[in-house]
Amino acid sequence: MALEKVRNILADADKHQSSVIAFDAMDYPTISSAIYGAEAARRPVIVMLYPAMDRYMPLEAFASMVKNLAAKVRVPVGLHLDHCSDYDYIVNAIKCGFTSVMADGSMLPFDQNVEFTSSVVKAARIFDVDVEGELGHVGRGTNTDDYTVEESYTRPEDAAKFADITGVASLAIAIGSAHGVYKSTPKLSIERLEEINKATDIPLVLHGGSGIPHDQLAQAFKKGINKFNVGTEFFKLNQTAADEFFKLNPEPETSFDHIDYVQRKLQDYIEQKILLTTYEV
Repeated sequence: MALEKVRNILADADKHQSSVIAFDAMDYPTISSAIYGAEAARRPVIVMLYPAMDRYMPLEAFASMVKNLAAKVRVPVGLHLDHCSDYDYIVNAIKCGFTSVMADGSMLPFDQNVEFTSSVVKAARIFDVDVEGELGHVGRGTNTDDYTVEESYTRPEDAAKFADITGVASLAIAIGSAHGVYKSTPKLSIERLEEINKATDIPLVLHGGSGIPHDQLAQAFKKGINKFNVGTEFFKLNQTAADEFFKLNPEPETSFDHIDYVQRKLQDYIEQKILLTTYEV
């Protein structure tokens, strides 16, 4: 089917009290593995580009590849620009074909975050593009305080105000997760999530999905998380699978034999990870 609007994918997830997993990707093997893994699992998927990854595949090429592969499968596929705090870069991504973008003003004071995010929403609406905002501090997993200190969590009243003023299509929140590899096992605040979900009427997003225990994710999906981001696990597997291939095949027949091997590993991972969601399409 053709590329689907992220807003529609998240609305369907919300209807099913579940979540769609969004995977960061950077090249053909990672993009195709995400899409074909979702097809095998009969689950929707969102494919994301983190701005720093555009050195491996430019914005326009990334968007074109996702759209091309999405047309070959039966499941809904969304296209999204991950964390970006540069207005001009976001507008360029929209012009290059991205149908959903993240305006990350989370490191700014509340009023400045509102101003920045609102400006992106205003521009994105011209092109009928969805905007994800972020409120609260989702830091690094290597710094325990970033995901255990509740003062940095998103406050329900702030989330309601932010969503109302900016008009974002979805909102990333801080409830005890962090980016990268966790120093200790995270513990999501499901209570805070429920409070935010009651205070807002838009889909909520959980960042830092690599390493969160599955039982916590199941709760989070039922209590309001409709988009769940994964990057670190996926990229680590990409490297691990390549290393594994060359250990097993020190003298491969061709210089590109490892690509198929790695892609199979990535696709199997996607298929299993995406089954954490609770509904088929």
